[in-house]
This record gives sequence, C-alpha cells and structure tokens, in this order.
Amino acid sequence: MERSRKIKVGIIGCGGIANGKHMPSLAKLDNVEMTAFCDIIEERAKNAAEKFGTKDAKVYKDYKELLNDKSIDVVHVCTPNKSHSFITIDALNSGKHVMCEKPMAKTSAEARAMVEAAKKSKKKLTIGYQNRFRADSQYLHNICERGDLGEIYYAKAHAIRRRAVPTWGVFLNEDEQGGGSLIDIGTHALDLTLWMMNNYKPKSVMGSTFHKLSNKENAANAWGPWDPKKFTVEDSAFGFITMENGAVIVLESSWALNSLDVGEAQTSLCGTGGGADMRDSLRINGEKFSKLYETKVELNPGGVDFYDGKTEKPEELEARLWIESIINDTEPLVKPEQAMVVTQILEAIYESSKTGKAVYF
Repeated sequence: MERSRKIKVGIIGCGGIANGKHMPSLAKLDNVEMTAFCDIIEERAKNAAEKFGTKDAKVYKDYKELLNDKSIDVVHVCTPNKSHSFITIDALNSGKHVMCEKPMAKTSAEARAMVEAAKKSKKKLTIGYQNRFRADSQYLHNICERGDLGEIYYAKAHAIRRRAVPTWGVFLNEDEQGGGSLIDIGTHALDLTLWMMNNYKPKSVMGSTFHKLSNKENAANAWGPWDPKKFTVEDSAFGFITMENGAVIVLESSWALNSLDVGEAQTSLCGTGGGADMRDSLRINGEKFSKLYETKVELNPGGVDFYDGKTEKPEELEARLWIESIINDTEPLVKPEQAMVVTQILEAIYESSKTGKAVYF
C-alpha cells in the first residue's frame, strides 16, 4: 500500500464504543480519513460524520451499501456482539481490512468462520483488545517473552466490578450480546492472561454463571439502577481452565458482586522463575540469593513535578499500530486466531454452567 496516501476508514456502528474509543483514536492519525459511517439509527451516523468525517463523508443505514464503496480500505465493526461475525465476514469478502470490537463473536463457530474468511480474502483482521496496549501490559509481556517468569503454570484473570452494570444500549440483552459480565469484561482479562502465557491450547473448562443480584430493584450502581426485567444476562461468572500442558487459569468476572477485591482487565501470573500481578500498578516477585523480593515497576514516564510525560492512550496506540500493520503489511498485535481461543473458552464456561459438566476440547 502506498505510504503517501491516506487510509480510508468506514465505521459500522456509531454507538458508545465507536464514539468513546475508535473514532477519537483514528482522528488523531494523520494518515487516516474516516469517509463513511453506518448505523441503524441514521442520526447517530450523521452525528459521527459531522464530528469525525471528511467533508464529503457518506452516511448509511445499511452496512452492505457502505461495503460497496471500493475506495474504503478498512472497516471498524462497532456493533453489538450478535452481528460481529457476519458484518466482519462480509467486509473481508468485499476486500476490506477489519478491526472488530471485542469479543470476537458470540460463538466459537462464528469466530472460526471469521478467521477462515480473513485467510481466504488475504485481508487483515484484528479484534479490539486495547488492554494489551497499556504500559503495564506491554512491560509485563516483555518480561514474559524474555522468560523472566519461567514456565507460567498458574494464572488468574481478574474482571471484578462491585457495582458497575452497563445499563445503556443492549448490554443486558442476551440475544444481542451472548452474555453479561463474562463476555463483556471477562474477555479482556482472559485475553491478557493467555497473551502473557503465550498459551492458546485449552484442554478442559469448568464454569458457573450467576443471576444473583440482577433481580434487585433500585440497586446501587455506577450508572444508576438497572431494570431487573431487562437484565437477561449473568451478573457474574467464574471459570476453571486447564491447558494442554497442565497449566491452570482461574477466570473471575462480575458486573455486580459483594466483594471489595475489585479490578478488571488484570492478570496475576505464577511461574517457575517468578510471579507478577497488576493488583497495585505492576508488581514482580521472585527469589534471589535465598531471599524473596518484590519490585513495583514505575510506569509514569514523567518523573518530574507537573509533567506526566508524553504518552499515548492504549486505544490510540492500538489504532496507530493497527493502521501501520496495514501500511507495512505486517501482522497486527492481536491475531484473530488468538481471539478465537478466547471466544472458545468463554463459550465453554457458558456451556459448562448450563450442563454442570466439564467441557473438553
């Protein structure tokens, strides 16, 4: 792809995640133009075009009309989970590179079809796991890659909110989303954990999902009380994952849980050479000269009063590296094959909770 010309991007789905993450991040890139916007609520697409689009940006209600535009190089899919797979596959087949918001899909079959479509079309596909691009995640991944922690055989994927149920959009709708806290925020914690371990071969999964606090009227909640009648997804979910090499991962997720031990998009890792967690910034622990040690990593680039240093937000780094992977024809940091395994494990937790039995791969 010519380095001099600008990459033309189309946005499909102009709701919360597009406005909060994708469009502001793309707008900061000099080599990108957002030329098309699509939403089933046309007003949202018009507003997005006015705020982020080129002067001649087009607005659509039907995503297939947007895909017919041959000038568009890249599509960002920011719709509810239910439509991730078929919109992504149609976009790949129409010759576009695709960034699809997480989770990859509602089911592993849909995720696999997306991977196959990317291979067949020879177009790039990535999934929006922006927490990989945080400073602590990048630092910890470098440590893991270098082998400082040795063999990581036990890990925890943390996604616990005490009371923060998203009450807008379709978050509480099982048909549209496929689930609640597990598929929404558990997916980030699991992605981080698998990426740090560089282990994508699950053997078995046991899991339980709960609807324990979702029926509360006038509940305390970060975004105001939820409507119990509309709360059709789990409020919390927990999984026990065994990998082929014997390693074990405990996954914990909740939107509402009576716990003070909160934190999301975090991982704790235990290896033969040391351990790490994100519970208080980034902590590394181990043993040297027959003594135990603990190191807290200073991630603030400034170090000077009144100056925080020049930093890119994780979502900005995600967008920039994604566009650069297209220009330079390199692999994106989040590979679709990796995201597919996340979806497989989440699906297995839901399945195990329904049947009361372990799911084997």
